[in-house]
Amino acid sequence: MASVAPPTTTVEIETPHGLARAELSPAGDARGALVLGHGAGGGIGARDLLAARAAALAEGVSVALVEQPYRVVGRRSPAPARQLDAAWLAVVSRLAEDELGGLPLITGGRSSGARVACRTSTESGAVAVLCLAFPFQPPRRSGGAPPVTRLDELDAVKVPVLIVQGESDPFGMPPAKRRRKIVAVRGDHSLRGDLAAVESAVARWLRRLVAQPA
Repeated sequence: MASVAPPTTTVEIETPHGLARAELSPAGDARGALVLGHGAGGGIGARDLLAARAAALAEGVSVALVEQPYRVVGRRSPAPARQLDAAWLAVVSRLAEDELGGLPLITGGRSSGARVACRTSTESGAVAVLCLAFPFQPPRRSGGAPPVTRLDELDAVKVPVLIVQGESDPFGMPPAKRRRKIVAVRGDHSLRGDLAAVESAVARWLRRLVAQPA
């Protein structure tokens, strides 16, 4: 596990729903770019996001950690899905045209950020999607009917997907499928139980991904 934070540059990007921020960490001789979003109530300092960033940089993949506009202005409650998606696409488009231009683009995030990346995977032009702690099925309330899963969001993705999921995640374990790989690691939805395993899973997947022709 890398203990030293990499050099970063922060850029501010206008979106249809306010100002977003992207924390950029370039890889030397980059072979790809990974753009990651945060969870609903958290930020880009989540430890699993930092583990994924370390893995990507070690594999020659530049990284952008994206802070949604609602977090930039200090709110913890997330914006509606359509606003999250629109802001995300504005950020990804800008980065693809400028700071990350010319690199195969992998999108993703943790929890809510993973859902955003899945819903926008086609429009963003992503060549693959990385999901950390995908919230597959909201926990069942006592006496209530089983909640609906978010399988439709995963099935809509037409490019390779890696899901790193805690074995005891209360949001459940998504099913594997052709081009959708599931790696279960020790711990819950935070993925803090085994960050080394998170980093290793991401590194192995990216190593195979960026070795293939774009």
